[in-house]
Amino acid sequence: MAIDILLWLAAALLLIAGFIGLVLPAVPGAPLIFAGMLLAAWAEDFQYIGAGTLSVLALMAALSYAADFAAGALGAKRFGASRRAVIGAAIGAIAGLFFGLPGGLLGPFVGAVGGELSTRRSLGDAGRAGVGATLGLVLGAAAKIALAFAMIGTFLLMRLL
Repeated sequence: MAIDILLWLAAALLLIAGFIGLVLPAVPGAPLIFAGMLLAAWAEDFQYIGAGTLSVLALMAALSYAADFAAGALGAKRFGASRRAVIGAAIGAIAGLFFGLPGGLLGPFVGAVGGELSTRRSLGDAGRAGVGATLGLVLGAAAKIALAFAMIGTFLLMRLL
């Protein structure tokens, strides 16, 4: 009985950490959410959630990474950003975490502009690249959050059926 409580507590902590990780680049959000669901299924001896559901949840977790990379690349490409601008946006997003919400919003933009300027493009081109990279990162985060809620919904649906 005590092990069940510990498994449920660990599952809840992993889910919380996973949701935090959906917006913090250094924390692997979707894998932590999947791990939490795996522990919750284990706590119930896999009576309600089996290998099929866990496979679907693992696929959704993997898709969250694909969606994140695709959105960032497409957003940057759509606005003509260089590879350096995309890398700069990612670095800016991480650095921006240390400056709270304003840093989280402005970091990707500043990083993309800096990366684009390092390729000797004009300030206008750099600004467009910054907007594109930032929009791509925001859309990627939105896709990850949507997939995380779909994972939770799938888990709950299969658990309650």
